[in-house]
Amino acid sequence: MKKRNLIGRICADGYLGLVLAIMYLPIFLIIVFSFSGSSRFSFDSGFTLESYKQLFDPDLNAGLISALKNTAILALSASVISTILGAFSTIGIFALGRKLKKITLTVNQLPMINSEVVMAVSLMVFFAAFSFIFPQGMTRLIISHVAFCTPYVVLSILPRLQRMDPNMYEAALDLGANPFSAMIKVVFPYIMPGIVSGFAMAFTLSLDDFIITQFNKGDTGIETLSTYIYEDARVKSLEPFWFAVFSIFFVVMFTFLLVMNIKKTQKEAKK
Repeated sequence: MKKRNLIGRICADGYLGLVLAIMYLPIFLIIVFSFSGSSRFSFDSGFTLESYKQLFDPDLNAGLISALKNTAILALSASVISTILGAFSTIGIFALGRKLKKITLTVNQLPMINSEVVMAVSLMVFFAAFSFIFPQGMTRLIISHVAFCTPYVVLSILPRLQRMDPNMYEAALDLGANPFSAMIKVVFPYIMPGIVSGFAMAFTLSLDDFIITQFNKGDTGIETLSTYIYEDARVKSLEPFWFAVFSIFFVVMFTFLLVMNIKKTQKEAKK
């Protein structure tokens, strides 16, 4: 019995190790080869910081900084608008009758289960049909990203709202609060963890999106980080400095998540 348990444990640990290797080995290789100064995945020139030095090249900085700026503006705008729309929409959906709620949630899930390229093309056709209302530029991209991200915000907030005791809202009304005040002072503080999670998810999805952005940016010359990488790789292949960019992004995001998890663990330990 002990031998069987040992074999099972080894298989389980081996399987977990294999999954983690498939997930993180490519990222680890990118970080390693960011110090090679070459895009041929070799250390012909030895260990070098040339890829990181290229980030300070003025000729390179203009396009890259512009793409990063557009990416940040788009991701922040889309995530804020999606979070606001998603929060109020979730409260409205929660207050619906059982049958209507089920229909609404099904409709809300359609953009998530639908292919992203289908949504990108449909948005492009929609904007082309109403081009006199929606001119080419950042406005189209923000609307597209909001339409893409809002359903995820709704599904992030809804489970938290379903766990809330409805008597809390009714008690606030009995104590003299109007419906809006009760929602702001009672409902929103309770669902705030879901709102934060929804914002983070919307920000990540918008930051990472390529297909919807590529189809709807038009001829304005607006480039986000993903479309800039695509255009640069298509014309010049993948240059070494991109390994440095990817490595910096991963380290920053990993550090952020690590700090957040440590703080969350410390808060739970205090409770």
